[in-house]
Amino acid sequence: MQRIRLRYTKRGRLRFTSHRDFQRAFERALRRSEVPMAYSAGFTPHPRVSYANAAPTGTGSEAEYLEIALAEPRDPAVLRELLDESMPVGLDIIDAVEAHTSGLADRLTASVWELRLDGVEPADVQKAVEAFLAAEAVEVQRRTKNGMRTFDTRGAVVSLEVVPATVTAEADRPLDNACAILRLVVRHLTPAVRPDDVLSGLRAVADLTPPVPAAVTRLAQGLFDEESGTVTDPLAPDREAVTTAPPTAAVTADAKAPEGPAA
Repeated sequence: MQRIRLRYTKRGRLRFTSHRDFQRAFERALRRSEVPMAYSAGFTPHPRVSYANAAPTGTGSEAEYLEIALAEPRDPAVLRELLDESMPVGLDIIDAVEAHTSGLADRLTASVWELRLDGVEPADVQKAVEAFLAAEAVEVQRRTKNGMRTFDTRGAVVSLEVVPATVTAEADRPLDNACAILRLVVRHLTPAVRPDDVLSGLRAVADLTPPVPAAVTRLAQGLFDEESGTVTDPLAPDREAVTTAPPTAAVTADAKAPEGPAA
């Protein structure tokens, strides 16, 4: 059984796609592309697809991940292209690698987010950011299925800064008016701290209230490197395993097989 790990996006209007909607679209793409899926056992077998840490509905993303199991081996690059052609524009399959390591979900420990705040002066946002970072704790409330929950947002935030609009990597809206762009790196803790929770924290410490909802995009997710302060590519270990792996048993056997008699 071959395992393939995929990276996909939620862009433009498709950022409003729910995780359940994406699942349906992706399973249709698997059927259209005639992917030889492996299935679970039991009375109701279903394709073996594992999703990891999906972004909230309404947020864009350049870095969503999933893993599929195949009954027959396929070239990851060809498979990526076939699936991407079968997906709606905006839900794009942008990377694929064969899984040679375990624990993809365990490598998704932090995210880099971009928050576009229209109608807000960058100087005002900078003051709010300084107040947020200076606080030991910033408590906010969020409604859950068990009612209102109060939790700290400050502890999960690794970095929070105002960046020039010219260096923004991805945006769901054109940069044609005054706005502030925030770059946020947050650890994946329990309870999860989302970008809207950080915005609630900025409102709590500095009364920062954008006139329109923020456009939020996840730029990356993976392991947080303490030394460099960056979020690393979670698929890198699988790529490195390919370059460092010894020849397969079949290739080795072929290389040692005696030559037949000359014709």
